[in-house]
Amino acid sequence: MANAKRKSTQKGCIVDKQICVILGDVRSLFNVGSIFRTADGAGVEKIYLCGITGVPPRPQIEKTALGAEKTVLWEYSKSALKTIKKLKKQGYQIIALERTKKSEPFHKAKYKNKVCLVVGNEVTGIKKSVLKEADKIVFIPMRGEKESLNVSVAFGIGVYQIAK
Repeated sequence: MANAKRKSTQKGCIVDKQICVILGDVRSLFNVGSIFRTADGAGVEKIYLCGITGVPPRPQIEKTALGAEKTVLWEYSKSALKTIKKLKKQGYQIIALERTKKSEPFHKAKYKNKVCLVVGNEVTGIKKSVLKEADKIVFIPMRGEKESLNVSVAFGIGVYQIAK
């Protein structure tokens, strides 16, 4: 599936970018399920569930994924870092969605046609060792008092920006 263009249920809509996702230590199974559903909608080819991230089949994942855990390829990997190194060898641009001193607004970043989007733990974010391996770190500008969005919401905003 890596070289195939995914067909959409929307007439005439074809995904022309290769997008995969790494979930690094996402603790909420409901967030994992929501990410599966959004990933399906955005044409994501594969989700790598890393570290403590829960894997299907789980009732909480199924509740929010609504079957998308069966339509999007996924793989469990103990180490997000090892997965990133493997994907880099395959030519993926690694994009970490995290606010750091080095991050740039997500809507101003340039994305290649082969991208892996990395999101992290709801409380601690993406591990520093993983951030060091990213080709680019992007953030979603916040206009309120909170510093971040829910991980599944942030993922949705980020993945659709990359897919466009």
